[in-house]
Amino acid sequence: MQTPVIEIRSFKELDISGGVFIEAFPSEGFVPTVVGSYIIGSLNLDQIAVMDSIWIPPVSMIYAQRPEFPARIYASSLHKIAVCISEVTMPVYLDRFIAKSILSWVDGQGCSLAVSLCRRSRAAEANTEQRRVGVLGVGSTDRARQILMDNGIPQLDFGVIPGITGALLNESKWNSTDLIALIVETYGEVSAARIAAAMVEAVDVLLPQIDLPVAQLCIEAEEIESRLKILREQAELAQSSIRPSPYG
Repeated sequence: MQTPVIEIRSFKELDISGGVFIEAFPSEGFVPTVVGSYIIGSLNLDQIAVMDSIWIPPVSMIYAQRPEFPARIYASSLHKIAVCISEVTMPVYLDRFIAKSILSWVDGQGCSLAVSLCRRSRAAEANTEQRRVGVLGVGSTDRARQILMDNGIPQLDFGVIPGITGALLNESKWNSTDLIALIVETYGEVSAARIAAAMVEAVDVLLPQIDLPVAQLCIEAEEIESRLKILREQAELAQSSIRPSPYG
């Protein structure tokens, strides 16, 4: 089998050296992408690059009458931040290759920290109907774990983190890249707005250079998630209608 190649194609250069990179791909739903989209809008980040590959679904996301790649990077030299988002859930076999591509780009940009946003659902606790949200962190290096401690974010002691976040943790440990996985755990049925708010609050604590208004997110979260669901459904429908190549 051919090894997948994930390319990050830059079309605008911004100085984000010493800054923070945030990965916000879908994870058990769209909450990470909702948060990533909200950060992009709140800070007015510029699109500077796209992620592309023959292995990524060949769909175009249309926003304000303009075509967009399904995976994109936005950034600001003022805030020293970059955010990578996608409305499309990538095939599992690409997770490791996407992680490697991201970390190579982060290293090339001279970022001092990478953050991966992840959501996972937990079984309801016995003898309680309480619905709640908790935020935990995992650091790939001693410095990353110290950042979590300094900011009062509890660290996951035992468990499994799948997907792109899991691949990023493994690859960043191997490369000695400072990376923090922010994991929002939900117990019971919790609204997207509440989950997204918890994740934004954690990001806000980690990144003192930005100020994210959580109240506005609570108003917009459901609408953003609904829009992302529609885009994903249309992308999946388009994928199912694509005929196989006659060239094999």
